[in-house]
This record gives sequence, structure tokens and C-alpha cells, in this order.
Amino acid sequence: MEVQGKIKLIGETQTFGSNGFQKREVVVTTAEQYPQSIMVEFVQDKTDLLNNFAAGQDVKISINLRGREWTNPQGEIKYFNSIQGWRIENLAASTGTGSPDMPPMPTEEAFQAADNIKTEGEDDLPF
Repeated sequence: MEVQGKIKLIGETQTFGSNGFQKREVVVTTAEQYPQSIMVEFVQDKTDLLNNFAAGQDVKISINLRGREWTNPQGEIKYFNSIQGWRIENLAASTGTGSPDMPPMPTEEAFQAADNIKTEGEDDLPF
């Protein structure tokens, strides 16, 4: 799944517990009729992916939806959801002119070389 929009803010990396769990949050505002501010968290080694981004950039974030169950001390079961990012792309860098890059045109020498290969190989045909 993907979330696309403009970065509203990027939080600092937070570290939790004795095992050093790391999390960093980014808020993206979508460009829909009714814009949504969506918080996406990047965890562990993925927190560094946000280092090259800043507020105001248009991005596309690849996400996974996560859900978990928790039983509180009173025995009630609660459910929590989170949105975890695993890749982020700068949309401004990928849009460019709108046409894919074309390979270079072959030169006249390349055409002549191809013709030479054909004519040399024609004598070697078994039939």
C-alpha cells in the first residue's frame, strides 16, 4: 500500500526500553478533496530513511498496516492499529518531464556494422 502527499512534519528519532527500539514519525497531508493528515511511523533501521527529507516535500510512502491486541489490567481486550513505512520516495525528483528516458539513437557506424555482420554471416548458412 502507499500514502502520497506533502510532508507536514518529521519527528525526531525516539528510543524506547532497554533493547533500544527506535521509532520516528512523519505526518503527510494528502492532496484529496478532503485532505487527511496521516501519521506514518518508521521503526528500527528504517528511521534513517527520513534523514534526506524535509517539511513541504511531496512524497510517496510505501506502508504496511499493523494491528495488535492488548489486554489491560482489568482484563479488557483492546485493539490498536499503526501505519509503518518501509520506503519513501521524493515525487518531485521522479516527475521530471513526464516522458521516460529514451535510449540514444544508433549512429550511422552502428548501422553499417550491423549490415556487415549480416553480409558476412549470409555465406555461412547451411541451406
